[in-house]
Amino acid sequence: MELVAGCYEQVLFGFAVHPESEACGDHEQQWTLVADFTHHAHTASLSAVAVNSRFVVTGSKDETIHIYDMKKKIEHGALVHHSGTITCLKFYGNRHLISGAEDGLICIWDAKKWECLKSIKAHKGQVTFLSIHPSGKLALSVGTDKTLRTWNLVEGRSAFIKNIKQNAHIVEWSPSGEQYVVIIQNKIDIYQLDTASISGTIINQKRISSVKFLSESVLAVAGDEEVIRFFHCDSLVCLCEFKAHENRVKDMFSFEIPEQHVIVTASSDGFIKMWKLEQDKKVPPSLLCEVNTKARLTCLGVWLDKVPDTRESFPPAAEPSPVSKEQSKIGKKEPGDTVHKDEKQSKPNTKKRSLASESKKATKESGLVSTKKRKMVEMLEKKRKKKKIKIMQ
Repeated sequence: MELVAGCYEQVLFGFAVHPESEACGDHEQQWTLVADFTHHAHTASLSAVAVNSRFVVTGSKDETIHIYDMKKKIEHGALVHHSGTITCLKFYGNRHLISGAEDGLICIWDAKKWECLKSIKAHKGQVTFLSIHPSGKLALSVGTDKTLRTWNLVEGRSAFIKNIKQNAHIVEWSPSGEQYVVIIQNKIDIYQLDTASISGTIINQKRISSVKFLSESVLAVAGDEEVIRFFHCDSLVCLCEFKAHENRVKDMFSFEIPEQHVIVTASSDGFIKMWKLEQDKKVPPSLLCEVNTKARLTCLGVWLDKVPDTRESFPPAAEPSPVSKEQSKIGKKEPGDTVHKDEKQSKPNTKKRSLASESKKATKESGLVSTKKRKMVEMLEKKRKKKKIKIMQ
């Protein structure tokens, strides 16, 4: 198990987690975090991180996505399709990665060959966040065009557009996929899938930076403050709150291992902390361990190398009904909503962004283009264009 965290200082940190099996004198289990690696590949601050059973991918304001092989502990290469800050990265199983960015594009990547399978002009403004349904058939995205969009991942197209009249910056499915939350500043709107309407609203004291479902009915909420709160999605009441950090909490990650439910938090104060969740969510969690990175953290992930992931890839397009049960539920029309129109799709330029063409020049081990080599190729292309213009004149 390993914690990975990105920061404003352009560095990716890796910390190995060592759970202690023997109980301490106070009968509280204590864990330890050991620095494993730091990697400085990006030329701007890190903005997103995602993890599957083999790789860690990071997105940055430098418009690139970097891939790290956690088994070999080496950089695997870079993806350079987007033109704008990478705002969100999500793996589905071990076969697919979805990325969103300020250029308004959502890209679906083959996480084996690292080729761009589909590039969709998803929002008229920036893509601020996306979330994949547990079934792998649907995804939700929000952007600066004040819309919530539903995507049919089986066919790789837009399914439904909802005008939410404000710019949302987070969207998240519940573990069962029966409900989802849309975050606008400090407001949480809870939507039910069967009615496609808001069933309740939670107001946090400060702007929200991260939410995580701890169960189908309990939502952890962190924001521009030191406190983390647990809310009940049905009663909408705050079950508990606790001071987690000395500065605002930037990101959270939760996972379950045998006899343990853990939440990890990262803050602008530089600390990464691991907390043991109690069965009764009205009881604040207990601190397992912490580490000070001495950096301004921005994003967080947990690499669980021993946990098998049964979700290998998206459902095949050959499955029955192009509009799935979930999609038809979420696509109920309400005033102000617009029915799907085929979105413009930008065809991947394999010369620029996929690995297929550039891997011929790159080494077989990496399979991807290094940042230095990519910049050299771009400079050569510019020189060739200038020569052509002079010849024409």
